[in-house]
Amino acid sequence: MVALLICALVAAGVGHLAGQRQQVNIGSTLIDMLLAAGLAARIAFVGSWFEHYRDAPWTILDIRDGGFTPWAGVLAAVFIALWQGWRRATLRRPLLLGLLAGAVGWIAVSGLLRLSTAPTLSDLGALSLVTPQGGPESLAGLARGKPMVVNLWASWCPPCRREMPVLAAAQQQVPEVSFIFVNQGEGVATMQKYLVANQLGLGNVLLDPGKTLGQRLGSMALPTTLFYDASGRLVDTHLGAMSSASLASKLKQLQVHAAPEQVPKDD
Repeated sequence: MVALLICALVAAGVGHLAGQRQQVNIGSTLIDMLLAAGLAARIAFVGSWFEHYRDAPWTILDIRDGGFTPWAGVLAAVFIALWQGWRRATLRRPLLLGLLAGAVGWIAVSGLLRLSTAPTLSDLGALSLVTPQGGPESLAGLARGKPMVVNLWASWCPPCRREMPVLAAAQQQVPEVSFIFVNQGEGVATMQKYLVANQLGLGNVLLDPGKTLGQRLGSMALPTTLFYDASGRLVDTHLGAMSSASLASKLKQLQVHAAPEQVPKDD
């Protein structure tokens, strides 16, 4: 979202300079494009995962789950740009230059993000966490060759509490994925009191008293959820509470990344 905001500001700045002579401002068009993109991306996501919203349709409005379909948003933004450019000839050049500058900015930001490689499970192998019984454990030791979902949480965190039933249900329903719940900074008594009070029968619960895992991963807030494929490579991340729909979409990505390994070899 920050990268998108930066690119929108770059596009607005370049478009303003390009249209200054004709007193053309592309700001309102960019806002229309962003609104249309957000609405279309949300509608497409809800349509794809509607079975997760059917029993609680009001949650469709809760965009904090990050449920958006990017390609639908891009198509909607392009449509608004073409429509506005067709209606106003003087807008075409500033808008085109602004959008090109924004696209270049997006490519540059994406490249920088790729350069900052995320740690794999093997990179985190030396990091020792603690089981509720007090023994040492590592994430790599719990992977067992399966895709893994690592959730960083704490009982005092409202978004963590909101998403925990969703993750607990997924742990029972998707046994082909390892779900690991790493409590950040709390003692075993506090953690277990919360789990018992909310009847959450979680497996693979670990404690990170010094929050070293969160620091190593660069997590700045809770909850943070990381999705690793079967080879231990980070595929996706999510900051904030997830709905069942947003979690299902992330798990589908894990299946897509695992698919090539499942193709049988010729004899």
